[in-house]
Amino acid sequence: MTSTEADKLAGYILAVDAGTTSVRTMAFGRRGEVLAVSQRPLSQHYPGPGMVEHDPVEIWDKCRSTIVDCLSKTGVDPSECAAIGITNQRETTVVWSGSTGEPLCNAIVWQDRRTFDMCQELKERGLGDKVLEKTGLQIDSYFSGTKLRWILDNVPGAREKAESGEALFGTVESWIIWNLTGGRVHLTDYTNASRTMMFNIRDLAWDEELLRILGIPRGMLPDPVPSGSVFGSTDPDAIGVSVPIASALGDQQAALFGQTCFSKGDVKITFGTGGFMLMNMGPDPRITSKGLLTTVAWSIGGRTEYALEGSIYIAGAAVQWMRDELQIVEESAETESMAEMVDDTCGCYVVPAFVGLGAPHWDQNARGIIMGLTRGTNRCHIARAALESIAFQANDVIGAMADDSGVAIASIKVDGGASANNFLCQFLADITGMDVERPRCIESTALGAAYMAGLTTGFWNGTGDLRDNWSRDRSFTPSMDEGSRRELIVGWEHAVRCARVWSETYDE
Repeated sequence: MTSTEADKLAGYILAVDAGTTSVRTMAFGRRGEVLAVSQRPLSQHYPGPGMVEHDPVEIWDKCRSTIVDCLSKTGVDPSECAAIGITNQRETTVVWSGSTGEPLCNAIVWQDRRTFDMCQELKERGLGDKVLEKTGLQIDSYFSGTKLRWILDNVPGAREKAESGEALFGTVESWIIWNLTGGRVHLTDYTNASRTMMFNIRDLAWDEELLRILGIPRGMLPDPVPSGSVFGSTDPDAIGVSVPIASALGDQQAALFGQTCFSKGDVKITFGTGGFMLMNMGPDPRITSKGLLTTVAWSIGGRTEYALEGSIYIAGAAVQWMRDELQIVEESAETESMAEMVDDTCGCYVVPAFVGLGAPHWDQNARGIIMGLTRGTNRCHIARAALESIAFQANDVIGAMADDSGVAIASIKVDGGASANNFLCQFLADITGMDVERPRCIESTALGAAYMAGLTTGFWNGTGDLRDNWSRDRSFTPSMDEGSRRELIVGWEHAVRCARVWSETYDE
């Protein structure tokens, strides 16, 4: 290699991935290769039924510590870091004091269902179509708007501080940016704003009518900007070096970008705590009629792209449930070999509707069930059924997406931790009848944030460079006959109906 070539390859991009169960920072080189990783688990708090919280201070502390650790692990001077990109669990709601930086309460996590009744009241007022048309979202406690309203109504002093301009709201990337810049910058990006149920996805601005309906003071909201923007520079007192923060993306949009799904009709599924399927729809913010969401995919260089999205609440979390609550496995990776020890599930179905069902059902009342049990059902059958449930839920979304978009889906790119499970990927191919492509780097979320930051700062020249970096680890081709596939899907649909009926109120 010549000295000129070496100089061209110098430097790296840092990506902070503030997820639901951990905070991770990764360093990527010019070929998209991983140079260093630092990760810390994130504590989960369950203060009541259907409630999930995080400590914002812990999020920030682990963000800062992983950045510093990752910078040291690269073995390269921190000044070689060209930019930082941020990606985050979406919808999770943080409110803090603009003067002290202290959170007013724990963050309310996207999984939290405490605002169910509030959402029902909004629906009963006939606001569903208005919200859908403006935001591309269903009225659901999944999104940030009603979580923020709950904080203002229930945390002592919160509304008074919000109306006086003292309290600030942000999703997790806003909270991180505010801390990374020493409290100088209060911004969000279009992708995260589009998940709040307060943002007009056509105007790319907070919607004043929806803010009035929800009772949210505009002054506490961050200003929305494109995903590929320089949000400011890090405070050296925070991480020891000043680096431009050059991207912010919700985690699922970041994964779509990291999988180089740059063309209309490109599809990816990320299997993390939940499962999230996105289809690139180009510059058209088409509103769905099939229970899917329309969301901002990203915005850079004056161009905004949109995506159709189907959200599955429980994917990898079903494996964690088997490990932590049922204790039928010691390590999550064991589920692959357990599933392959049996020929089928012995008629067993798991519907992991622990916090309701997401797309395309949007049933907050549904609850998880295991059905079809017989005396011959063993833990391997249950483990296999739980893995199959992830693919069944994805197939429900795929069917709705193909119908609604009118685009024939030829193949699916997968990523996220659970995509390392070969049984899951093969069953997904079988039950959808589509090829499944898994990249060498399954951490597409962090990679997408890095790619966006690198494009913003000129570290990469264009999307062609990023496509050249993408490489396949393995392809999974359908091998199931149509009769077996249809029989399994019919059984799954029956199981879903049972999960939805279970929570209905019956007269004595």
